[in-house]
Amino acid sequence: MALSYLKLLENNRKWVEDTLQLNPNYFTELAKGQKPEFLWVGCADSRVPANVITGTQSGDIFVHRNIANVVVHTDINCMSVLHYAVDVLKVKHIIVCGHYECGGVAAAMTNHDHGLIINKWLRNIKEVYNRHSDELEAISDMKQRRDRLTELNVIDSVHNLARTSIVQNAWKTHDVKVHGWVYAVENGIIKDLNVTLKEVNDVEPIFRFTE
Repeated sequence: MALSYLKLLENNRKWVEDTLQLNPNYFTELAKGQKPEFLWVGCADSRVPANVITGTQSGDIFVHRNIANVVVHTDINCMSVLHYAVDVLKVKHIIVCGHYECGGVAAAMTNHDHGLIINKWLRNIKEVYNRHSDELEAISDMKQRRDRLTELNVIDSVHNLARTSIVQNAWKTHDVKVHGWVYAVENGIIKDLNVTLKEVNDVEPIFRFTE
């Protein structure tokens, strides 16, 4: 049975009531501002809500989501979120979290014409595939190949974040780390890909900004 949008409003009121019973000052404190330590760059997939899968609360994570957690320097939306999170909120960790069974990654592995806008977006993932085609096409099992592309897509986004002047300028003044994770929808576990960038020396020389 489909969930009525009115049910969402009912759930909201119930959530407010339950929350206030546990902490009468919860919303008063939230209204004072936010000081999250984390920026989360994730997929828009409805099965991957950042706060739920990390067991965190409102105000803990600043979030940007798009199809397949892609980070490219031409995405003004993503770059504006990054700028605010790093320069204003002073987050300490930037996490790119992809997820297995990602529809965007699966679509990028096909030759189907998804229409102009989606084609342009998926092109970013296709380029990741192309750069790693030898490794990927050596994997005969298509699910395993898709899972590996999911990981490589996250790693690419991690590096793209570190290549921005926003992150590199932040490294000059405070500690910021960029991490790559993947969430497994089938069991709820987050996998750390062990790709953490934390200084300009982690960036290829051509992408390093100077004074």
